[in-house]
Amino acid sequence: MQPLVQAIAGAFQDAFGREPALLVRAPGRVNLIGEHTDYNQGFVLPAAINKEIYFAVAPNGLNRLRLLAFDKQERHEVELTAAPLQPGQVQWANYLMGVAAQFQQRGLPVAGFDCVFGGTIPMGAGLSSSAAVECGLAYALNELHGYGLPPIELAQLAQKAEHEFAGVLCGLMDQFASTMSRTGHAVRLDCRSLEYVYFPFDTQAAQVVLCNSGVKHNLADSEYNVRRLQCEQGVAVFRGHYPGIGSLRDVTLEQLHAHQAELDEVTYRRCRYVLEENQRVLAACSFLKAGNLSAFGQQMLSSHAGLRDDYEVSCPELDALVEAATGLPGVFGSRMMGGGFGGCTINLVAPEQVENFLAEVSRRFTARYGRSLETYQAQIVAGVSAA
Repeated sequence: MQPLVQAIAGAFQDAFGREPALLVRAPGRVNLIGEHTDYNQGFVLPAAINKEIYFAVAPNGLNRLRLLAFDKQERHEVELTAAPLQPGQVQWANYLMGVAAQFQQRGLPVAGFDCVFGGTIPMGAGLSSSAAVECGLAYALNELHGYGLPPIELAQLAQKAEHEFAGVLCGLMDQFASTMSRTGHAVRLDCRSLEYVYFPFDTQAAQVVLCNSGVKHNLADSEYNVRRLQCEQGVAVFRGHYPGIGSLRDVTLEQLHAHQAELDEVTYRRCRYVLEENQRVLAACSFLKAGNLSAFGQQMLSSHAGLRDDYEVSCPELDALVEAATGLPGVFGSRMMGGGFGGCTINLVAPEQVENFLAEVSRRFTARYGRSLETYQAQIVAGVSAA
């Protein structure tokens, strides 16, 4: 058992006076390509990584949820009554209570439990710490109660928890990646049909390197929901002409260009980005399958340009990191990753060039912003499981 898991199990013992019944690990994720497409029922290509949240959980025989955030050293308790759980003032606790509430909404009772959680996913870095928290507890409650929900349903349950208790109208990608990933593979998810295909990803050929802009983002307080609304406004225009359209996934570039005059300029660019990004994901998967990492990387660079110029969710620090990475020896591709307005860039780098890459990008970033650059080299791991 690794030290952090032992520490969380020890904290559970100290807080609640007994051993946990279950230890769980839930990974964060990277997204190789396919940003802001999931809530538009498009394609994404994520993979779970070895930045994880760990849980120690046990029933407590009380009508209470007793929660301890190990990293914050904060505790929160809530009474279980006949009334459904509701969001409260403690934001971190809402992610956990939201999961319990989703079991309740499905007619699956949740008994009182104790939970200590903490991990290695840097907050605000765009590695989906919130989805890992939700999916880890969903896995734990499913195991403790023996409900037998399949992983894809746990992902959907966790997504709904984020909608209703955190106020972020996220797509399914983050929760899907946390529950459904496979070691050494990226997974392309069709967010409309929920069909998925695994693609082997060889980190001996390309190392996943993350560069943290140091700009914290909070999707609930950002433009995330605004972007979603803008896409829906575009869909409403197209649906007036093509009644079968349910999302931007159903719109073609030809239809977009044909009706450009009916869209304001901003809505047009938002829609154009999503349609082009879906095409980039499909192209990137073909290149990955063929082992053409240079062509894959070009799709990443095009994705970043679209996110910066058409979707407008980048920031100067992210742009500077992509600019610093582009053209360095061994760099296949680079782009911002996640909801935007901060967080990390994802870079695919030939392993023998990683050391030089880190030194040069760090040097340029520090020269520009006067602070050191935090970086991570990610391994691709399996989805949520017992720890």
